[in-house]
Amino acid sequence: MANKKPKKANLLDHHSIKHILDESVSEIVKRRGYEENVRMSNIRLFFGTFIIMIALFAQFYNKKFPQNREFLIGCIICLILDSGKYIVFNGLLQLIIHLKEKNAILATYPPKGSFTSTGLVVSSKLPRFSDEYTLTIASADPQSISAGKPVQFTKSVTQWFTKDGVLVEGLFWKDVEALLNDYAAEPKKS
Repeated sequence: MANKKPKKANLLDHHSIKHILDESVSEIVKRRGYEENVRMSNIRLFFGTFIIMIALFAQFYNKKFPQNREFLIGCIICLILDSGKYIVFNGLLQLIIHLKEKNAILATYPPKGSFTSTGLVVSSKLPRFSDEYTLTIASADPQSISAGKPVQFTKSVTQWFTKDGVLVEGLFWKDVEALLNDYAAEPKKS
């Protein structure tokens, strides 16, 4: 940790502050043995890549316009149908994000070798014109028998940054580690 470049934020920009804190939280959780679950991102990337491949194929097909008319019509129909699926799929993902994930910054699998069958969902909030940062750790599957109760803290970001905007990582890490320990120590649901 001593060899790393210090993380600096623009103290007048709450997005910059939140971004640095969220990145640090992700780093801390991953160091605790949790692996990031990126399944939804991969699905979105797959659909986007497929649409781009159709567009490139239509653009660089080796015949000129009058001869490739049927081919272009087929590509446009395929692109419209696929874009429709992509738009609907992204709409569903946005709905899931809005209703289920809310302010989630990280979803994980359970740590390897763990007896729990559920990962974590780490969420954060830093309202506009506020210095109160809220960090929440909950189970990725709250209905699971091995799910712990959600834990959270709300603290002022002013205690983690210097006047120059440099994150005092030791203090922040200590608070996040304590919250992770609280989650692990919470009694299981009955």
